[in-house]
Amino acid sequence: MIFPKSPRRGRAIALALLVVVLWSTSWVLIKIGLKEIPVMSFVALRYSLAFIFLLPLIFRKQQRECIKSLTLRNWMEIGLLGLISVAITQAAQFFGLSLLPSVTVSLVLNLSPLLVTVIAISLLREVPSGRQWIGVAINLTGILVYFLPLGLDHSHLLGLGIVFIGLVANSASSLLGRKINREHYADPITVTGLSMGVGAIFLLIGGLGFQSLPRISLSGWVIILFLALVNTAFAFTVWNYTMQTLTAMESSILVGFMLVFIAILSWVFLGESLSIKSIIGMVVAMIGGILVQLPQKKPITPEDGI
Repeated sequence: MIFPKSPRRGRAIALALLVVVLWSTSWVLIKIGLKEIPVMSFVALRYSLAFIFLLPLIFRKQQRECIKSLTLRNWMEIGLLGLISVAITQAAQFFGLSLLPSVTVSLVLNLSPLLVTVIAISLLREVPSGRQWIGVAINLTGILVYFLPLGLDHSHLLGLGIVFIGLVANSASSLLGRKINREHYADPITVTGLSMGVGAIFLLIGGLGFQSLPRISLSGWVIILFLALVNTAFAFTVWNYTMQTLTAMESSILVGFMLVFIAILSWVFLGESLSIKSIIGMVVAMIGGILVQLPQKKPITPEDGI
């Protein structure tokens, strides 16, 4: 995984979509794995093993030189990214999937693009064009058409609270990840490896501190190893690479495409049916996402207006 700097926009979108497909398979695999693996042990094993897989790459000459050049501020930013993107976001997602239907968890997390878009204007000075604002609105409309009504009761309040924490953490990690990768002070492998290591430490403390390691079947270990190597170590590195080019909002909208892939995978592997309303919602959401990703003639700045 040796990346040139700043992929072209088309390449960045294609690679980001590949990652989104991989992350979509995680939802099915996590649901299966949670039947035998406690939540904190599951998430701690996944990200700790992913960090171990990345260690040989982190200790290559190029990465060692990059690490030596990092300032205290750089270390703090990468460490914070690991805390919020790995430890908090992923733990909240795992807990959410253990307490709520996957549809509900996905709906809450799909609110991230709007939150990211608004905050990125002031923090990253990435102002969407008028067409992109319309795309965000259409995307959210499609998501709501797909999911609502949810039919939740009071027993779901704890799960909703946890997932909303994950929403805030996920949005913050999108913004911070974009800032780090846009500034190019560390390559994608270094950013992923160091942040993964920080996040894994917090998860291990929480996972092994409150839950003993369970006896896991062979199929359970296959799921953990696949999630760690492919959907985490590889996918997170590629994602950081694409964020050198794509804005925080664009990346967040692409993650929303998981809605479509999760629905298809659930239909194929879990036997979940798709209603006409669900299909219409997915199509509308995809149209909005495509509008956001269409190239614009020049970057939009706050001085240009919307």
